[in-house]
Amino acid sequence: MRQLLILLIFGLIGINAPAHNHTQAQASEITRLCPAVGIQQRGPDQYGPGGIVLTYFDKDSLWVYNVTTNNRYPLPETAPCGSNCNPSRDARWITYLDAQTRTFGKMRFDGTQRTPLVRYASEVAWWTEDTLLVWTPTQDAYLRPEAGEGTEPLNVDGIISVQPGGRWGLLLEQREDDFVRLLVDLESRDLSWAAEPTFLAIDQPYFNTSQWSPDGTWLAFTAPTTFDEGAQSVGTELFGIRPGDAEPTQWTDLFSIYGATRVNGQAPSELSWSPDGSKIAFWVAEMLGPNPAANAGNALIHILDVETGAITLYCGFSTTEHTPNPPRLIWSPDSTHLVFGANLPNDTRGYILLGLNTADGIFTELSVGVYPALGNADAVAWGLPPQ
Repeated sequence: MRQLLILLIFGLIGINAPAHNHTQAQASEITRLCPAVGIQQRGPDQYGPGGIVLTYFDKDSLWVYNVTTNNRYPLPETAPCGSNCNPSRDARWITYLDAQTRTFGKMRFDGTQRTPLVRYASEVAWWTEDTLLVWTPTQDAYLRPEAGEGTEPLNVDGIISVQPGGRWGLLLEQREDDFVRLLVDLESRDLSWAAEPTFLAIDQPYFNTSQWSPDGTWLAFTAPTTFDEGAQSVGTELFGIRPGDAEPTQWTDLFSIYGATRVNGQAPSELSWSPDGSKIAFWVAEMLGPNPAANAGNALIHILDVETGAITLYCGFSTTEHTPNPPRLIWSPDSTHLVFGANLPNDTRGYILLGLNTADGIFTELSVGVYPALGNADAVAWGLPPQ
C-alpha cells in the first residue's frame, strides 16, 4: 500500500494528466520541503512578519497572541466565533461577536476601537472594502454598507457561499438520490431566460470542501474522482472555476502520487487561500480504507501555487487529529507564513500554536495551551496591529 510519506524518498515528482472530463490545468509537480531540523522553539526576535494572531486560550473569549512581542491576553466581552469572525481585506479589522449583546461588531486585532455593526446575524464578512455580507440565523443573506443605511437582499435559497465582490453563489441541490454542487448567477437564477447552473460535483461528505479566492476571481473546491481498488475508496482532487466558465479546471492529480486521498475534513469551507490570492493551503491524508472518517492516515500540509500548478508538501509535521476536521490553516497578512493549533506527539503541554515558514518549511512553536473552544484548538485570524 502506498503511504503518503512515499514522497520522502523523492525530490520532484511529476504528475500525469488524469482521465476526467474537466479542463486540465498545467501539469503539476509536487516538491517535498523537509528541513533537516525538527520543530523549533521560538527565539527572542520577532517571528516571521509579526502582527497579531487571534485564537483561544480558554473557553470564554478570543485572545490576542502578539507575534511581534510574544505575549498574549484575553479580549473581554468577545465570544468564540471560529470562522464566523472575518478579517477585513487590509487585515486591520476583524468582525467579532459581542458576548453580552450577541451582536456583531468590528474591532482592531488588539481588541481596540470596537464598533457595532449588525444586531441580528450568524456571520458578518467584508464583501468589498466598504460593503458587508451578512448571513442571518435563518440563512438569509444581504449586502449593506459598512457605514450607512440600506440593505440589498440576495437570492440565497440553497446557497452555501457567495462570491466576494460579485453575485455568484455555490448552490447545494438535491437531484434524485444525490446532492450536487452548482455555480449559479444569483441575479438571474429565477428569471425565465436564466442560464442553467454550472455543474461542479457530487456533494459527498469529506470530499466537498470549497472556498472563494479573496477577490472572488476563483472558486476552489474539492470533488471525489478516481476509485482506488486497493483502499476501496474514492480519491479527492482540487478544482477551480471562474464565474462564467463552462466547466471547472482540475488543479491537482493527487491520485497518481498517493492513490485515494482525503483533502481536509467535513467542514465545507476550509480551503485556505493566501491573502494575495496566489496559493491555497490544505491537508492531505491517504485513504487506508473505505470510510473517510475512520480510515484516513496521517495528514500533511500541502500548498498549491494557483498560477503554476506546482504543489509543495511540508513534511516537518503530520497529524492524525483530522476528523471531523484538521486544524484550520491561517495565513499571515503577507502570504508567507501559516499558523495553526497542533497536538504534538508524546507532548503533555496541550495544544501548541505552530507557525510554518512556507519558504523554508520550518515549523516553530509560538505559544502553548491553545484551547479547543469550539471543538478544535484553532487559530481564528492573523492581522496587523493598529497603525
